[in-house]
Amino acid sequence: MHATQRADDLTQGSAPLAMRPTLAGLNHMISAGHYLATQAGMDILQAGGNAIDAGVAAGIALGVVQSDIVNFGGVAPCLVYHAETQKVWSISGLGYWPQAATLDLFLQAHGGKIPAGVLRTVIPAAPDAWITALERFGTMSFGDVAAAAIGYARDGFVMYPLMAEVLADHAQDYGRWASSAAVYLPDGRPPAAGDIFRQSDLARTLQYMADEERAHGAAGRAAGLAAARHAFYRGDIAKSIVAFHRAEGGLVTHDDLANFSVEVEPALSTDFRGTQLYSCGFWCQGPTLLQMLNILESRDVAALGHNSAAYVHLLTETIKLAFADREAHYGDPRYRDIPQAALLSKAYALDRLGLISDDRALPDMPSPGEPGLFGGRPVHSDKSEDRARTDPRLDTSYVAVVDRHGNAFSATPSDGSYNSPIIPGTGICASGRGSQSWAEAGHPCAIAPGHRPRLTPNPSLAIRPGQYVMPFGTPGGDVQCQAMLQTFLNVEVFGMDLQAAIEAPRFATFSFPSSFEPHNVQPGRLMLEDLIARHVGDALNEKGHAVQWWRDRNWRAGAMCAVKHDVTTGIRWGAADPRRPAYAAGC
Repeated sequence: MHATQRADDLTQGSAPLAMRPTLAGLNHMISAGHYLATQAGMDILQAGGNAIDAGVAAGIALGVVQSDIVNFGGVAPCLVYHAETQKVWSISGLGYWPQAATLDLFLQAHGGKIPAGVLRTVIPAAPDAWITALERFGTMSFGDVAAAAIGYARDGFVMYPLMAEVLADHAQDYGRWASSAAVYLPDGRPPAAGDIFRQSDLARTLQYMADEERAHGAAGRAAGLAAARHAFYRGDIAKSIVAFHRAEGGLVTHDDLANFSVEVEPALSTDFRGTQLYSCGFWCQGPTLLQMLNILESRDVAALGHNSAAYVHLLTETIKLAFADREAHYGDPRYRDIPQAALLSKAYALDRLGLISDDRALPDMPSPGEPGLFGGRPVHSDKSEDRARTDPRLDTSYVAVVDRHGNAFSATPSDGSYNSPIIPGTGICASGRGSQSWAEAGHPCAIAPGHRPRLTPNPSLAIRPGQYVMPFGTPGGDVQCQAMLQTFLNVEVFGMDLQAAIEAPRFATFSFPSSFEPHNVQPGRLMLEDLIARHVGDALNEKGHAVQWWRDRNWRAGAMCAVKHDVTTGIRWGAADPRRPAYAAGC
């Protein structure tokens, strides 16, 4: 069947043809952004670990086998569903600016820019997030769950095409720092697909933490985990980070690291026609997914036809409205009074829905709700052919797990390595997530000591009581919530099985300020995978969208992974996106 015919079938609402089967298991299931991370988590499940143990193992492994886009010293926001209490918890997994970071520094010394390198460093949060997840909800030691990652780093893994492409594209970036070039440009060039890629310093860093844990393990599991945390935030790793920052003009101090800890709090949620959707807090973009679903809840989206022009238009306008609120209101709730209840209310969603015309696209950057709080800020438009803007930043992966007890784990570890230097001798980058703050006075995410950037990585989890539990998520920067919205609706509204829902053609708008420095905008830009029918794109152009096309199922449209636990049958379903090297496994 030709691509055009497949797209026409989808427009009429028929189920798409999947390239892979949806996997099924009766005990446990995992889906992760790389097949070796999936294997690491599966080994833990088979050894008796729970979903949290397996998810942490996979997450740490992603920081090795996808170290171009995930870093052990980066970010790792998590959601945990605890089956026994039926509660969903958020682990922040996001660092904050060092105490020496001031807005004036970036305005006066850097002209309102956040330069690549050590100056965009926020406190590495992933190590504490992984250890906190194990401490609060897991059963195994750090050394147990990190064993696979240590092996992948020490012994190497076979370089695969997408990572080889990223390293080649960013060879100049890696070459800016000798410590990064030593890892990613061995023998003066990036490794090619098929080469064995080793990261010896990273292996030693992880092993050092495991060894410290083991040395203090006689006092109990909690003492061992505390020792692993101490090794990173107060021990030799912390000393290496601080020494490098001192030498390179960075801002991180011993106190910044020693005083850091992630937050554990109840997850945010909304109800979509009887299904509860969960997200981390307003310090990330996750609540926009909840807002989108609130706006769409009262519309009969199924009647529009899957990926019809009317359907794509409605979702695109909904996404733009939610992102307008993201731009105006989201920030670190510890320092900003965010109208959380109002933003997530059904009445507010209906009011926002009323702004959408069926015939015409909204302005490129719609006004946020309650504009008195932040309205009128100019948006930086970029009408050039900025490919980097529509090629979402490659700096994220994802893992979903459900275990034999029904616990679920959803995490989106992140931080690329080509805009932040490797800390010499450690194999890690200290989180460069400061790129998602603004060097702009008055912005809700302006740089300030102790403040967190507004994070794009955001895991999600859906629960339909008495029917299913489904952790799901994706990489993709500003595309994340857009891909997650489409995949969820494919399952919930169109009744697709999990793999078909993930593989179905996707689209993404870029008509809002990018979350990444320099926060540019492409007015009206709407990217469609070309498995969507051409006449759909033509109709969208007529509505005022600036349509362009991605070829086939494209990695720029995200890499969804999901696990769905049918609580009535006990079956765990798993699926992973063929757009990137993501795979699921279960038994």
